[in-house]
Amino acid sequence: MRQATTLIVSTFLCFSSIGVTSGTAQESERDRIPSHCRSLANDIDGGTYIWRAALTDPLPDHTVRIKYIDHAMFVVQAGEIEAVTDFNGYFGVTDWVPDVVTMNQAHSSHYTSRVDDRVTHVLEGWGRFAEGAEHNLDLGPMLIRNVPTDIRMGDGREPNGNSVFIFEAGGLCIGHLGHLHHEPSEEQYAAIGRLDVVMAPVDGGLTVPRETMVKIVSRLRSSIVIPMHWFSRGGLNAFLQEMSTSFTVIETGTTELLVSLDRLPSEPTIMVLEPQFIED
Repeated sequence: MRQATTLIVSTFLCFSSIGVTSGTAQESERDRIPSHCRSLANDIDGGTYIWRAALTDPLPDHTVRIKYIDHAMFVVQAGEIEAVTDFNGYFGVTDWVPDVVTMNQAHSSHYTSRVDDRVTHVLEGWGRFAEGAEHNLDLGPMLIRNVPTDIRMGDGREPNGNSVFIFEAGGLCIGHLGHLHHEPSEEQYAAIGRLDVVMAPVDGGLTVPRETMVKIVSRLRSSIVIPMHWFSRGGLNAFLQEMSTSFTVIETGTTELLVSLDRLPSEPTIMVLEPQFIED
């Protein structure tokens, strides 16, 4: 992955954690700061600190890299673990492969049946019709879990047909809303938990109406909101304008963030990333 600059954002939060799935994970879990996804977070006075760093620089301890590739695809990296969200089969002209890909079935631009054999973990956000999927993958530096949501299908609806994926790493809770088709229920909000960072689709139609996404993002009140799944600057700007009364908006001018627990914005902040495919 090659990119000239990286935006680094780092706040003071730390609470509880979740379980383990293997002996290897038990050993390496010591490297992961416990997250607070399912705990109540206090209001904490902090600030935003931004500086430049090359993508090829080593990732600092307890720091998560979030790189916007395209559409709803991001790289989420913690330690030696790299995951790609809503993988559709192409993330650039590169021989690089992640350890994990997550996928959703609502549209072909969010999944693929052709995944490189070198990808160790392929997490589909759906299961048998209406039954959904259940993932709780502990890789040591990163834990990945999902919360099933419903999707529209023709004139009907498939219960649990997609998933919100949550990445817990470096003490952070990072949520990817995927191809969300409805506002989460109270039970789903509770299962998602307190997100420090959320990647939110803001197209205003193919997923949820813009007013619904504004309501969801306002309720989650994450420290960092990263818009995704926008098809034009006009659509993106409409979302940003509506959110600007209650959220700070930062046009980062770059493709990625380095995020750490000790310095998140003290006020909810929308950070616009520029999509860029990966190149060797």
